Amino acid sequence: MADIVGIDRPCMDLNVSVDVFPTPNEGGLVKQNTWQGGGKVATGLVAAARLGIQCAIIGAVGGDLYGRFCAKDFERHGVDISELHVDTSATTALSVVISDRESCGRSILYRPGSVTIPPLNDQSYGMVKQARCLFLAAAGGMYAEAAQIARASGAKVLMDAESASPAMIDMLPLTDVFIASESFYNALYKDSEHKAHLRELSAMGPEITVFTLGEKGCAGLGPEGYFRLPAFPVDVVDTVGAGDVFHGAFAAAMVRGMDAETAARYASAVSAIKCTRIGGRAGIPDSATVEQFLRDGTIDYTEIDRRVEFYQRGLEHV
Repeated sequence: MADIVGIDRPCMDLNVSVDVFPTPNEGGLVKQNTWQGGGKVATGLVAAARLGIQCAIIGAVGGDLYGRFCAKDFERHGVDISELHVDTSATTALSVVISDRESCGRSILYRPGSVTIPPLNDQSYGMVKQARCLFLAAAGGMYAEAAQIARASGAKVLMDAESASPAMIDMLPLTDVFIASESFYNALYKDSEHKAHLRELSAMGPEITVFTLGEKGCAGLGPEGYFRLPAFPVDVVDTVGAGDVFHGAFAAAMVRGMDAETAARYASAVSAIKCTRIGGRAGIPDSATVEQFLRDGTIDYTEIDRRVEFYQRGLEHV
């Protein structure tokens, strides 16, 4: 039985690191490149699994090379893929993510792929009912249906809210933990009154509401009250997947019984460590590495750098 169950359509990421993003008609030297699995909930589940939580994914990939890589990558990290459907007639989404040191930003080229997630079946219903946390990043349709099932069974629903769509706002009454991005915040609000807006969203349903604010840290509101946390200072190599990892680590912390502020601090540490290595997954630490970092600020890269080297070998592992 999985403690955290997520619904997602995983994608393949080709991560490329450069010093300066080239202007049109110019080139640039690739400092590093790596192939890694991607997707908001997908990468969050990998983070939670690496932190020692039993996780499972409900979703679909194509029967192509990228889909096979995504499925095997979940297995490598201990994520249950029994409800990850493989559609041999469809393609898996692909992202080319270019990170540049000059701006500490990233540019993304995205091919959606043709695979779709099939309707929930008896097996996936059962998986959701037995979970302690349902992890979502999309709204309406099957996501709302799954949220209703989870809450009726006593599970917490955690939402990764990247965009402020009407459908996402409609999910607030079905959500226990609502973690919204800086993009979500800026789309709705033109100020920095985080506390007031956290209260507005919490009044619509969630027990815990958090705004992730990139290098400015995060702000949140839970049963214990309002909190504001700075980001951990690290040597940032790549911010790809930072939010995804934060959400997965927050879910892991919540399953372990941490309060909102402690969970946010823990998730911030996991995300910060991830950002010191290229890609969304190579730098995800295990729980011992996170505890050491929280204790004395140091990072043991022994295991992390073995994974960095593994992903740099490309698609040979399929």
